[in-house]
Amino acid sequence: MRVFVTGATGALGLHLVPALVTAGHEVTATTRTPGKADRLREAGAEPVVVDGLDREAVIAAVQAAAPEVIVHEMTALADMRSLRNLDKVFAATNELRTRGTDNLLAAAQRAGTLRVIAQSNTNMTARLGGRVQTEQDPLDERPVPSAARTVAAVRHVEQAVPAGVPEGIVLRYGNFYGPGSSDFLVEMVRKRQFPVIGRGTGIWSFIEITDAAAATVAAVGRGSPGVYNIVDSDPEPVAEWLPYLAEVAGAKPPLHLPVWLGRLLAGDFVVAQMTEARGSSNEKAKKELGWMPKYDSWREGFRAWVGR
Repeated sequence: MRVFVTGATGALGLHLVPALVTAGHEVTATTRTPGKADRLREAGAEPVVVDGLDREAVIAAVQAAAPEVIVHEMTALADMRSLRNLDKVFAATNELRTRGTDNLLAAAQRAGTLRVIAQSNTNMTARLGGRVQTEQDPLDERPVPSAARTVAAVRHVEQAVPAGVPEGIVLRYGNFYGPGSSDFLVEMVRKRQFPVIGRGTGIWSFIEITDAAAATVAAVGRGSPGVYNIVDSDPEPVAEWLPYLAEVAGAKPPLHLPVWLGRLLAGDFVVAQMTEARGSSNEKAKKELGWMPKYDSWREGFRAWVGR
């Protein structure tokens, strides 16, 4: 099929574009940076330089490509080392998730594109309820103040995309790791700059980045409209996975900080993720998308990633 990928030179896009080409799709891929166009061309895509916030330029680019599917992966996350003020770090990404999403939906309607696949995140789901949540569980209704705008932007994506086109799909990705993604995390662990806060009871769901790309390719041709969790099958608390990552990275065990000090140093959002987060189930994605992660657990995934 003809597939239009935005945010194609981001961490996920760099794996997604070649995977789509390998699967036989005709790919048009966007970047905001002219210097990155050659990289997309080498991957087998037709590059287009466009700003996702330029509504008329986006509409023109989509109409020219006449895609059967649009994949929305636009983000602007240059540095994730500090999430003390999440809304500040995600300010540009939140614009892409609100105005940028609206621009793509308008373009899809003009071009007659029925299927739009958009990126969401499992970290924005409610911190109450069961240990592991499904797609039926809501986004956080009472986010910490420093994350309120970011959660609102994710909610906009999850509401607008299924309502905006007949085949609107939202992929709630877990925490990325793998080649070209989150290398800073290993560096921080090795420097003992990523501590366990409180008892480390927050449950995280991970997804290796090439597995995330494979799930996105699957969603191009399969799946009914709606939300899908794209995570591995092993949600576990911080107190379990963080010491394991330190071990495979050859680092000393992580430090432990009380909640009050963690809040002072890292901010409310990080403390909430460390102590209250809930995991996510991937059963729907496996069943409806026909997808199975290569790394069913971060345990083998971390070893492959750090070893690489």
